[in-house]
Amino acid sequence: MAHVTGYKIDREIVQFGEHVHGWRMVLGLTAQQVAERADITRDTLRKIETGDPGVSFRNVAQVLRALGVLSQTVQAIDPLSSDIGRLRAGNLSRRRVR
Repeated sequence: MAHVTGYKIDREIVQFGEHVHGWRMVLGLTAQQVAERADITRDTLRKIETGDPGVSFRNVAQVLRALGVLSQTVQAIDPLSSDIGRLRAGNLSRRRVR
């Protein structure tokens, strides 16, 4: 972790994993249940929940789907769901017309 930026990303990946674990707990699901629903190993789920950055994006998405939060996660990063995203998207489309 030579860069401050990398450290911040690592911290946020760990926090993301904690949130995944939190969802599993709130839903009352065991690691085995989520792993089976996501078609991954319990070890891979453990890596996601502890913030291992080496886990594939597909595996993370499969876990989010198994927890029922994939759609809201995708929606959360939709630029058109924010005021600034809609404003800037409008500017981009006008620029392309020229």
